[in-house]
Amino acid sequence: MARALRVAVIGAGPAGIYAADALMKSGTPCTVDLFDRLPAPFGLVRYGVAPDHPRIKQIVHALHRVLDSPSVRLFGNVAYGRDLLLADVRTLYDAVVVATGCERDRDLDIPGIDLPCSHGAAEFVKWFDGHPDVPRDWSLEARHVGVIGAGNVALDVARVLAKQAEDMLVTEIPDNVHRGLVANRATDVHVFARRGLAQARFTPMELRELDHVPGVEVVVDPEDVEFDAGSLAALRGSRQTQMVVKTLQDWALRDRRPADDPALRRLHLHFLAAPVAVLGADRVTGLRTERMELDGAGGVRGTGVFTDHPLQALYRAVGYIGSELPELPFDALSGTLPHAAGRVLDFDGQQVPGVYACGWIKRGPVGLIGHTKGCALETVGSLLADAADLDPAPVPDPAAVVELLEERGVRYTTWDGWLQLDKHERGLGEERGRERIKVVPREEMVELSQVG
Repeated sequence: MARALRVAVIGAGPAGIYAADALMKSGTPCTVDLFDRLPAPFGLVRYGVAPDHPRIKQIVHALHRVLDSPSVRLFGNVAYGRDLLLADVRTLYDAVVVATGCERDRDLDIPGIDLPCSHGAAEFVKWFDGHPDVPRDWSLEARHVGVIGAGNVALDVARVLAKQAEDMLVTEIPDNVHRGLVANRATDVHVFARRGLAQARFTPMELRELDHVPGVEVVVDPEDVEFDAGSLAALRGSRQTQMVVKTLQDWALRDRRPADDPALRRLHLHFLAAPVAVLGADRVTGLRTERMELDGAGGVRGTGVFTDHPLQALYRAVGYIGSELPELPFDALSGTLPHAAGRVLDFDGQQVPGVYACGWIKRGPVGLIGHTKGCALETVGSLLADAADLDPAPVPDPAAVVELLEERGVRYTTWDGWLQLDKHERGLGEERGRERIKVVPREEMVELSQVG
């Protein structure tokens, strides 16, 4: 094209920012506008990573450099489908990359799952990460708590529930979250995994971290240490699986600490325990699980032996799923946009002109944050390959989208506004002897982000 390419990216989390970075590094003259429904950028890194994992949050430094580019603009507090429509981006840009991620809890279809005190892990993670769209208070009155899941999110939820509030003061949790954790009455946290040790989806570092939480004992039942041909194949094929299984075996074999230790919290990891029903009439009182057995091929089958675990609260961490987007095709089963190499497809398998997908809304909630880079490169490669066929006529001036949002009364935030908010959050942290404290309410975030 004889002029610079103009691209809109819907979603300013890692996937959207990596897509912008790939465009900037492609050698093709282009400008990128990132839109996010939240006032602040960084998506999953800011609102989906446990606050006591600062090493993961260091990814923000790399994302920061992308948003510093004069060819990239940020428009926060702008919701696609409400403040900005598909027709708008088609008119104002040559192409749009959808990178809205997956932030809803996947459903778990068992009786009683909707009882009070049964929660989705995603909502709890948003609460302790200070997400502006969740309530400020969270009841933590339960002494025995269950977590369903065998991945890192389940570990994050269990670890935060088992930790003492004072141990979280070194993180950037908001003050309201610290107050909630001070009131936490949990003494025993139970994590339930449907399959065996070799099928767990924990990463070794996340798992080992559980054993370094002060005042918390990790408990694995020796009877859960079972292996079959499928398990042995998984062990042979993955160094990561070997490390996870070795850690779990070591925990199963060690001596237990005194059961009457009043200062101790216990984190129980149950394997081959499939949830079949949440117990209770007007609130959660327990979880019924069926004992599973390995089937020799990496799967499990039921044994017909059931156990009722007394609980007062339950969290399901069985995966995230994407949300349908107005005027775009959507695969409700996978929670993703149908695509071919990032090119969004309609229900007839035909490419939706000028619309692309990146990140979890493209491929589902799999892989770590860093894996999104390769996904972004594929999508941007498809976009640039198609750019030769785009209309070479000029598109509206970059100021047109600003005028449109102002006409619609959208109080959008900008990169300069974010830097101002970031400075304010760090100032709050300094006042309390901490690195930073997040500003929580949406309106306060928007207000503090206004420049000039």
